Amino acid sequence: MESTAQYWKPVWYELEQVCALHLAQAQSNRAPRGRKTDYADAERLIRRYIAGELVLSFVPDAEQRLWRMMTRSRYQLTRDRVRLQNQLEGFLEDARIKISSQLSDLFGVSGRKMLQALAQGETDAERIAALAQKGVRASVGQLQDSLSGAAALDPVSRQILALFLERLDLIDRQRDALARSAAQAMQKHMDAVKRLVQVPGLGVDSAQQIIAEVGPRAATFPSSEQMASWVGCCPGREESAEVSRSNHSPGGNRAMRRLLSQCANAAIKAKGSIFHAHYQRLVRRLGHAKALWAVAHKLCRVIWKMLHDGVDYRELGNRTNPLALRERTTKLVRQLKRLGYHVQLTPLSQATAAS
Repeated sequence: MESTAQYWKPVWYELEQVCALHLAQAQSNRAPRGRKTDYADAERLIRRYIAGELVLSFVPDAEQRLWRMMTRSRYQLTRDRVRLQNQLEGFLEDARIKISSQLSDLFGVSGRKMLQALAQGETDAERIAALAQKGVRASVGQLQDSLSGAAALDPVSRQILALFLERLDLIDRQRDALARSAAQAMQKHMDAVKRLVQVPGLGVDSAQQIIAEVGPRAATFPSSEQMASWVGCCPGREESAEVSRSNHSPGGNRAMRRLLSQCANAAIKAKGSIFHAHYQRLVRRLGHAKALWAVAHKLCRVIWKMLHDGVDYRELGNRTNPLALRERTTKLVRQLKRLGYHVQLTPLSQATAAS
């Protein structure tokens, strides 16, 4: 079946319980211009499938599609909340209310109490400033100065402010409901979630999103390289006549690319972790963006290993990988032998004891 827009989905959902299906990317079944018909497309699709020329897409099963729907909907609500917060902050700026410059979180406990008082018609800046919690770093005088426009706020503006707050509360309730539904749906795969949470940079929410995208065992991908290629976090290879024209990463799964980028940003801040060491080793030569994307690639391969083999995360820290050390040693010994030297390796502990 060819993936043309969204039209293939109803047919796929109807037939997936009856027969084995393969979804081909439309780009791999292109036809000469002016010669594209449905019957010719069907014949060409079969010929190219038999010849192995089609690029097949990964379509998860019904249960995993349900997980994806919940996690992606929750992420979309998070984006809506951020956009709504920016709109509300701009609305307050127009009303000459600058409490966002005095509070580290405008929508924390103190900020929500002040905004709720403004929406309910409070005009006294001193009373509104008194609602702040004790941990607020701004002084009472600074808060009063930032609330100087509260007295001039008209009833229509207060009504709009109340609507903003209601929408924020609604989005928060919907996000919490989706989080509970996703946790309940993945209850039997809680072991996989617990293993992923051990990785620096990953939390419960990101672990659930990863499982929703690749599955609890990553069984679709025979190797970590194939999963990295599907995600699109590995170097690309556009070659012609043995000349590489571009090494840009392929366009893969957008949800996983976004998620791995966020997790890599958090992982490189975990000092003492292997991801922090990997980033520090590459950032001077490649720059921040490329070094971060290399960490995302490494993170993707670690995730595949943990899911596919069912193993726990083991932090190596700044220690050298034993396999890499053995390969490096073998290479150096081979080079010395080519130069005419006889090499005998002695562990450092034995050499110290003998001396």
